[in-house]
Amino acid sequence: MSIRKKVKILIVDDSYLFRETLAAALDKDFGIEVVGIAGDPYEAKDMILEHEPDVLALDVEMPKMDGISFLKKLMPQYPLPVVVMSSSEQNVFDALGAGAVDFIAKPKSRQLFEAFINELIVKIKIASTAKVAYHKKDYVPEESIASFSGKKAGISETIIAIGASTGGTEAIASIMNALPRELPGILIVQHMPPVFTRLYAERLNRTSRLEVKEAEDGEAVKPGKVLMAPGEYHMKLMRSDAGFFVSCKKGDKVSGHCPSVDVLFDSVAEKAKDKAVGILLTGMGSDGAKGLLNMRTKGAYTIGQDEKSCVVYGMPKVAYTIGAVSKQLSLEKIPQELCEYLAK
Repeated sequence: MSIRKKVKILIVDDSYLFRETLAAALDKDFGIEVVGIAGDPYEAKDMILEHEPDVLALDVEMPKMDGISFLKKLMPQYPLPVVVMSSSEQNVFDALGAGAVDFIAKPKSRQLFEAFINELIVKIKIASTAKVAYHKKDYVPEESIASFSGKKAGISETIIAIGASTGGTEAIASIMNALPRELPGILIVQHMPPVFTRLYAERLNRTSRLEVKEAEDGEAVKPGKVLMAPGEYHMKLMRSDAGFFVSCKKGDKVSGHCPSVDVLFDSVAEKAKDKAVGILLTGMGSDGAKGLLNMRTKGAYTIGQDEKSCVVYGMPKVAYTIGAVSKQLSLEKIPQELCEYLAK
């Protein structure tokens, strides 16, 4: 029986107490080896060369050089999977934009530390499988996207559903920023905790042509509007005589997650049938694969992100393997394909 290699991790945090406590807790996991502890990015750079870690656990708020500046300098020279740890919700997305694979909120009390460690261990192990060398091109929308008129496509009757996990925040942003305003209603599940889903939706609303917001229970689905599933709430597509709307309810995890992509996709398959497009992006595990197959079976057009452009080729791989994907594409080709399909 082969012995599984431990994930080598380097911790970078300016708090002596926090990094020592964190190192002791992580070292108890049989799958992780803490190879170094650095108090600032300058110390960390030397340790990266010396210990060649598999993953970096990086604090965002540090003196001398903050974590985001360090990421911008680090990634072009040493593309490493990085999980950022932050006590501020606001700068997490800047860190992801600078190349971090995932993030985790620092615990606000000692009672929450154990749950923080358990979640961090999972994120470190997922990050160790992530691909960080792929750099998406600066995407310039094709002329057919810029001139796309959704009015021809009967957009009020069509639904676009998107699901993603690890690496998904940047993948979704790149798609949203390339799309025109005249599109059918879009529903998104991105695996993310409460508060962050709202902040992420607000960020997308500022950068894209579309109206993006965190979904509220009972909210209408309208053309040109994007609704993001709230953290810890399953989002389903519903239909009444007045049209489509969403249900957002707390519930048990489905396919390991709440919100779950499978829950969304299954509801879209049931309510929108062949008047739908399903898109499954980067992420670990299989959430969304069965739901995407359900959508395709009901006549929807389904797109899966390809291996090369995925940070983690997990969810789209399972979907492709079980026959859920109508077309597999690189991240930068998905907006074009979506608009061309809708124009037909």
